[in-house]
Amino acid sequence: MPRRNPRTVLDRMRTPRGIPGFLKTASVCALIAGLLSPLSQAAASETGTAQATAAANDHCGNQCSDILPPGQNGNATLAQILLNQAFGAQPEHAEDQLGPYADLAKGYTGLTNDKINNFFNDASFGVPADQVASTVKPAGRGDVTIVRDKKTGVPHITGTTRYGTEFGAGYAAAQDRLWLMDVFRHVGRGQLTSFAGGAPSNQGLEQQFWRHAPYTEADLQAQIDNAVATNGERGKQALADAKAYLDGINAYIDASDSGRYFPGEYVLTGHKDSVTNAGKIEHFKITDMVALGSVIGALFGSGGGGEVNNALSLLAAQEKYGVAEGTRVWESFRERNDPEAVLTVHDGSFPYVTKPDDPQGTAVPDAGSVKPEPLVYDRTGSATTASATDASGEAARTALSSAKRGMSNALVVGGEHTASGHPVAVFGPQTGYFAPQLLLLQELQGPGISARGASFAGLSMYVELGRGQDYSWSATTSGQDIIDTFAVELCQDDYHYLYRGTCTPMEKIEQKNAWKPTTADGTAAGSYTMRVWRTKYGPVEYRATVGGKKVAYTTLRSSFMHEADSIIGFQMLNDPDYVKGPESFQKAVQHINYTFNWFYVDSEHTAYYNSGDNPVRANGVDAEFPVWARPAYEWRGWDPATNTADYTPPSAHPNSIDQDYYISWNNKQAKDYTTAPWGNGSVHRGNLLEDRVKKLVQQGGVTRASLVKAMADAATADLRAEDVLPKLLKVVGSSPVTDPTAAAAVSKLQAWVAAGGKRTETSAGSKKYADADAIRILDAWWPLLVKAEFEPGLGSELFEAMTANLPTDESPSASHGPTGSHAGSSFQYGWWSYVDKDIRSVLGEQVRGPLAREYCGDGDLRACRDTLISTLKEAAGKTAAQVYPGDDQCSAGDQWCADSVIHRTLGGIKHGKISWQNRPTYQQVVEFTSHR
Repeated sequence: MPRRNPRTVLDRMRTPRGIPGFLKTASVCALIAGLLSPLSQAAASETGTAQATAAANDHCGNQCSDILPPGQNGNATLAQILLNQAFGAQPEHAEDQLGPYADLAKGYTGLTNDKINNFFNDASFGVPADQVASTVKPAGRGDVTIVRDKKTGVPHITGTTRYGTEFGAGYAAAQDRLWLMDVFRHVGRGQLTSFAGGAPSNQGLEQQFWRHAPYTEADLQAQIDNAVATNGERGKQALADAKAYLDGINAYIDASDSGRYFPGEYVLTGHKDSVTNAGKIEHFKITDMVALGSVIGALFGSGGGGEVNNALSLLAAQEKYGVAEGTRVWESFRERNDPEAVLTVHDGSFPYVTKPDDPQGTAVPDAGSVKPEPLVYDRTGSATTASATDASGEAARTALSSAKRGMSNALVVGGEHTASGHPVAVFGPQTGYFAPQLLLLQELQGPGISARGASFAGLSMYVELGRGQDYSWSATTSGQDIIDTFAVELCQDDYHYLYRGTCTPMEKIEQKNAWKPTTADGTAAGSYTMRVWRTKYGPVEYRATVGGKKVAYTTLRSSFMHEADSIIGFQMLNDPDYVKGPESFQKAVQHINYTFNWFYVDSEHTAYYNSGDNPVRANGVDAEFPVWARPAYEWRGWDPATNTADYTPPSAHPNSIDQDYYISWNNKQAKDYTTAPWGNGSVHRGNLLEDRVKKLVQQGGVTRASLVKAMADAATADLRAEDVLPKLLKVVGSSPVTDPTAAAAVSKLQAWVAAGGKRTETSAGSKKYADADAIRILDAWWPLLVKAEFEPGLGSELFEAMTANLPTDESPSASHGPTGSHAGSSFQYGWWSYVDKDIRSVLGEQVRGPLAREYCGDGDLRACRDTLISTLKEAAGKTAAQVYPGDDQCSAGDQWCADSVIHRTLGGIKHGKISWQNRPTYQQVVEFTSHR
């Protein structure tokens, strides 16, 4: 199978006017010499007398740290881009956080508290006087100052007025991420190809997200109006903050345009002329922020969906085994409420979307009738190729799938188990690896705002993940189900449907895109129209028949038309007069309608809360499958005009204060709380954290360093090797292994397990793995053994349907997994729980929540052993080149490179590979020493 490769949003950007497509060194140097002068003048004009910012009520005691690779500076002029592409030179602060981040993979073993900032940044408030790199009063304003530090270039924004503070936040964001912000406001509107060209990756991006949120300009404005109208004074303040923030962005656009130091990508995509400076960078407006928010919500905050795929796999199971047994088999693989799943909240029950005893209103499609709703029409030029137009194809899957799939983790330990008596936390989001990074760092100090941390570019009017004066917070994606599929009955034709008994026309939403050819990649001029049919029950995603009746399957999510609502929760998190302890923290995040797990720590307390607008389903509705679009099965209290409904109360959401410890790695939140993703069973990557943190807590005396070490140790572990391979080897070793090839493979695998089952270099920078042969064997063996173990019993059709719900593998090098290659995040999605439960059953061990039947060797230990040994021999015989076939980043057989993390380019600057780590992108290490 071809390996998926990192792609740039721009793919191959056009060269500026007067520059040949093949850039020779001499021509590059000449061009750069002509461009550096305005760059230097711009830098000088923005740098004033160095001064320190005052540390505002910082209760961290120099014990807060963070990291965000590759670097704070995500903008580059044309000269800097050309230098990077020709010689690999990096703009200042473009990748200075990448090295420390990468070094932790080998450096964590000897970590002590005093060495933490060798791998992280000091995240204290303010900048010491001797560390000030620059001081700027943006646009000459007297009410805000932006100070940047020497080490990282992070902006520390201090305002004497609220307006000035937010103006500075917008100005600094544009300084660091203007091009990226522009890219994503166009992605959110489905207009990326018209903006950045018709490369397949651009088409895939806009198709992927516009289908999820096909908003008109009026829809975007309506979200702003609603958020303001329904939130009183805080809503008005949010609107004022947003306008000030936009003023700051636009002030930087004007300054960089006149000074000719705007991002060079505007030249490379034809928006500006490198010689005459002709062209225009469009000002940002408030609806751009909603468009940006819709992309972030789609990536990180909208769990659920997939009901049609669930139904198709259920049909396949019932076809194989009959209705009763097929349903039992399907339910055992679904693991809705697995008793062996690792939990974030240890005590209590929080029932949500549980399986009804007597399901009502289910609308399962007729076999073979489901057809995806086309998205792209009127294709011309390069848009006619399959790779360019298939929204579910490679371009859409690879461009941001690592961000969407590979999420965050958290380790939090209460003070009674720490050496200092104060809680300790190591936590952060996994937002994928991009150049520039989707997040940016900042400190905001002003009236009603006091925070430092990370925010999404273009939405950084508040710190979204970080720390306040005496508390810190972070999030992981929770994925609980806030999306349902409804079967609307068609009437009159394919574009009318029954809404509460009345034949109603669907609303046609279209987005036309056209682009010009580029000189660099040969992409032909082209165009296409994206079309979505919207109903009261959401956009149409599939068409099918149910009992012979024609239906359209629509997707309705509770956050649809409400992406702007969460701004109030973030405003509260930044307000030192609002968040004063765990209870007020929980109340703040209740205002966030995205599906997140939120974690809190101060000097005395820890807390957890699961956010999201969880709709109350009608009695008897099974949220795992499509239901009829009829009043009896609608969400309770649902108003289609506003897409609001009755939501489960805060007390019904998993929540906790001062639990002994918390871990989260996108695992199950609490007992009886059904999450949307498949695979929350006996083996989950959350177990890698649970086992380590639980052991630390039992030992006591937890420190920041020991908790970082636990995280980093889990980040280099192969989940299969740690939690499943020992059981497989137990079956293999149930009789002497006489075959020499199998025996040699077993010996290597046993040695690797004994050494900890890590994927780490022999030494820092060696780019060679210790236990390389064992790693190669397991990488080759896993897909072979899963197929041989389960396909004979399930049958090919059902096995394939089940893998559509949950892929079998997600090792770091697995190009066929959900995240693709070089994505870092690994082992979230796979059949490790199924293999674990099945093998334990065959061994005769106790299994809570077993599969419906035994599959390996049809339950016979000897036959199971034969299956494992035969596949192991096949795997051991595969060469490294066969297991790691290579791509445009790596040579065939280069195991380390196949695993390596690569920052996918969203602009003109590229960065080098780093060794694989399975950890958050932005990460904090915090321990507060006092409280207000």
